[in-house]
Amino acid sequence: MTSDRFQEITGRYAALSLAIIGDFCLDRYLEIDPALGETSIETGLPVYNVTQVRSQPGGAGTVLNNLVALGIGKIYPVGVVGLDGEGFELIQALKAKPGVRLDHFIQTNDRRTFTYTKPLVMEPGAPPRELNRLDIKNWSATPHRIQSQLIQHLQSLAGQVDGLIFMEQVDVAETGVITEDLLKILGDLARQNPGLLAMADSRRGLRHFPPVIFKMNRTELGRFLGCETELNLEDVKASASRLAAKNRQRVLVTLAERGILGADPDGAVCHVPCLPIRGEIDIVGAGDSVTANLVSALAGGATTLEAITMANAAASVVIHQLGTTGSASPGQIREALWG
Repeated sequence: MTSDRFQEITGRYAALSLAIIGDFCLDRYLEIDPALGETSIETGLPVYNVTQVRSQPGGAGTVLNNLVALGIGKIYPVGVVGLDGEGFELIQALKAKPGVRLDHFIQTNDRRTFTYTKPLVMEPGAPPRELNRLDIKNWSATPHRIQSQLIQHLQSLAGQVDGLIFMEQVDVAETGVITEDLLKILGDLARQNPGLLAMADSRRGLRHFPPVIFKMNRTELGRFLGCETELNLEDVKASASRLAAKNRQRVLVTLAERGILGADPDGAVCHVPCLPIRGEIDIVGAGDSVTANLVSALAGGATTLEAITMANAAASVVIHQLGTTGSASPGQIREALWG
């Protein structure tokens, strides 16, 4: 890829519209100053004094953050939050981001807002140290009324946007946005519109998804195939190629320190090694930055090789951002590629 070609692809981003259908959560960071430590009079236990609170969209919202950083013109989140304080914070954070349209975002009393609370000990001269995380999740099935609304939003957006991203963050089936009924509709849409650009990423694996672009890591690919041992690079190439041919869709596999691999339905396979590591790293959010960059680049006319080259560089930018779930702008990606 040349610098001019990079500019050609990213130059189209402002005219793109993309939708993210998935589990949005609130990432809340509590910065703790250990110098202000106390002991509770009531319990005798240590007290952690929080000196700063930072909140930002997480889960599918991390993909959204990266789309915003890339300068995508219109971004449509399709998700659910509760009528609670965390939901208020999340909606305010989304409203503050340029290009984000909340017409298809649901707020309801029937759900709690999915929240990750991350206490960070901030010591001078040291990277943030994360303590045990506090999570708020929904453990019951998403009500059918809400499922129906989400399906209507998906159907409405499918013909309007340049690409769809499906991001499943929950661990328990049917408790989030990506339900069996919604996936049936996605399958219908994909069959009726062969050119539909839709990418799926799920921490539960992609076996329950219809054939769209699959994005997964090497471990997830192994689980998908039923392998009990970790796949080596040649196994990944062969397996991704077979799966792409079977689904007639791209398969994109992240390989941690080995970079990213892409397989096209026609049998072509490409691999881009990761960029050099510079000092301390934090891998949180790297996979979501890859997802955002892959879809944006493909919607902007990139080939598979160009898309994984750009996504790989974006991940390199993000892992060097400590104590936060980071993102990468086109300028930062360009710097990572060419200095």
